[in-house]
Formats: sequence, C-alpha cells, structure tokens
Amino acid sequence: MTKTKKPEFRPNEFVVYPAHGVGKIISIEEQEIAGLHLELFVISFEKDKMTLRVPTHKATEIGMRQLSSPDVVTKALDTLKGRARVKRAMWSRRAQEYEQKINSGDLLSIAEVVRDLHRTDDQREQSYSERQLYEAALERLTREVAAVSGVDEAGAQKKVDDVLLSRAA
Repeated sequence: MTKTKKPEFRPNEFVVYPAHGVGKIISIEEQEIAGLHLELFVISFEKDKMTLRVPTHKATEIGMRQLSSPDVVTKALDTLKGRARVKRAMWSRRAQEYEQKINSGDLLSIAEVVRDLHRTDDQREQSYSERQLYEAALERLTREVAAVSGVDEAGAQKKVDDVLLSRAA
C-alpha cells in the first residue's frame, strides 16, 4: 500500500468537501477503528449541524480541497453573467449532470449550474426538482464566496444576487 502525501490542512481552516460544501476543520484526532489507528480530520458543517470525520490520508483522494482563490471566485461570478446554456436533453439526464457538477466541489461547475437554472421573474416557473438543484448550487456557491471574501452569507448572497440581476438587465 502506498502512502499518499498528507495534505496540508490545519485546524480552524475552512475546506471544501465535495459532497457537502464548505466546512471548518475543528481538530485532527486519532481513533482506533476496526483495530486500525487512524488520524482523522474532524470537519464541522455548522449550517447543516453535521460533523464529518475524514481519514487524513484519504482527504485529497476524495476531493477535499482548500477554499478557492479570490481569482477563482471572480471567475465563478463572471460565469454567472454568461447566457444560460441549457442542453436539449431529457430533464432526468440534465438533472444528473447538474447533480454531478454540484457534488464535484468545483466552484466554476457550481456557478454554471446556478447560471443555467436561474430564472428571472418573467420566465416560466421552475419545477420542484429544478428549484432543489438551483438552491443547492446557490447555497454551495454562496458559502464559498462568503468564506473566501470574509463576509457573512447574507453579504455573499447579495453579491451573487447582484451579479444575477445585472445579467437580467
């Protein structure tokens, strides 16, 4: 078994876990699980009231990463300004693709989902599943923008909304 290089994550640091979004590493602890001694990152997702334990040697393998740089956040917000690119495939196939993009943890992919599913007041209403995907993507985007920008989620939400409204104008 090859040891993967241990990632440079530290306690009190925000990280992105692909399937859950932005969380904060509370501590690094040792636990014995099934006779094996494992070193684990303890990650708190406060908004979801959830704590996750991730083996340190598996963190990068599963896609856990540092927060995006301010440049990537700017690119993501620029992505929101573009025209929605909706493929003419069946909704179930598109929904699957959107779900994969959201769970990839990639901020630019998440921004694409927000852009493609955003509706202005004069457009037809979203279906329940469209709205669920849109809100999930928007929440992930907003949380990471907030963490990178050092503002609260309401401030980040306003930033994202301003970009989406400027596109409609």
